[in-house]
Amino acid sequence: MKQTLRFILSLATFWAMTAAQSQDFSGYSGGVLPDNNGVHVNAHGGGILYQKGIYYWFGEHKGEGEVGNRSFDGVHCYSSKNLKDWKDEGIALTMSKDPKSLLIEGCILERPKVIYNEKTGKYVMWFHHELKDKGYSAALTGLAVSDKATGPYKYIHSIRPNAGVWPVGFPNKLKKKAIAEPAKKRSPEWVKWVEQGGFLRRDFEGGQMSRDMTLFIDVDGTAYHIASAEENQTIHISALSEDYLSFTGKYKRVLPAGRNEGPAIFLKNGKYYMISSGLTGWKPNPARAAVADKLMGDWTPLGNPCIGTAEEISTTFQSQSTFVIDVEGKEEQYIFMADRWRPENAIDGGYVWVEIEFDQKDKPILKWENIWQ
Repeated sequence: MKQTLRFILSLATFWAMTAAQSQDFSGYSGGVLPDNNGVHVNAHGGGILYQKGIYYWFGEHKGEGEVGNRSFDGVHCYSSKNLKDWKDEGIALTMSKDPKSLLIEGCILERPKVIYNEKTGKYVMWFHHELKDKGYSAALTGLAVSDKATGPYKYIHSIRPNAGVWPVGFPNKLKKKAIAEPAKKRSPEWVKWVEQGGFLRRDFEGGQMSRDMTLFIDVDGTAYHIASAEENQTIHISALSEDYLSFTGKYKRVLPAGRNEGPAIFLKNGKYYMISSGLTGWKPNPARAAVADKLMGDWTPLGNPCIGTAEEISTTFQSQSTFVIDVEGKEEQYIFMADRWRPENAIDGGYVWVEIEFDQKDKPILKWENIWQ
């Protein structure tokens, strides 16, 4: 009887310790994620920067209603030492009131990402930028710089990258090939036209389109700008200059005609992984994973990384990818960051975080968990 009682007490102690180490983060399951002021974190389409023991979360500051999808405030920044408790650091990049500025209030600013340059000591932000009242026709990438992680960031300019430059490995025979765009979109003929650089040639002189994007710093310190290009049909991976403030002209087309958005990149055991989404506007769709031995090498599709119910698999847990956190101090622990969009009332958008696991073939796996450690 005493042994049974001791066992029960030991079991109770174990579960008490486990509960103390775990937390039901409903805020990372699409619910309300309160900051230090008790206000829902407002940093959508965001990314994480780790610097000197602190995680910085940068994202789109959304407003109320459908108009809240446009940017009237700017890029919001939060800080945390544990990825659980977030301090509001305010607006890191403020929208301009100057009608001559491209970054005027009411334009579209999406998916801001920040990286730190060890050589210059500057914090560098790139983001997807669309001009006010022009829809998604501009397809620009914007640049801002700061001396501090939390800002303020100074807006530099917005451009279409890689103007007048052919991508790495693009066949010479296709560079001057004039082929009219097939009338029926997504037909086999049209897909082949995209694969052979139809949009690439169209935008060659003025620069390539840049929409959903992320940033990635490789082990050698080289930074890369990864974005949906060619009318969102193809991912472009572009090397940035040493100061991270410009494009070098070296870039690679990845998964041409693959129709990928929301790219998120991470490195594990010498292999590069990308998780992205398909093209369904604000509506969630099945995630896709891909792997490569080199960032600018050949990428192999791995299929949908999600495991769960039919609904979870088909909607990526009702969310869309934005970033992967490589958790500092935790060997090979990665967190998939995604957004649960609410376009009808943008400010209500939530966040979905899922730990990335791997199967026996080293394929990334996403399984829904309510309890986090």
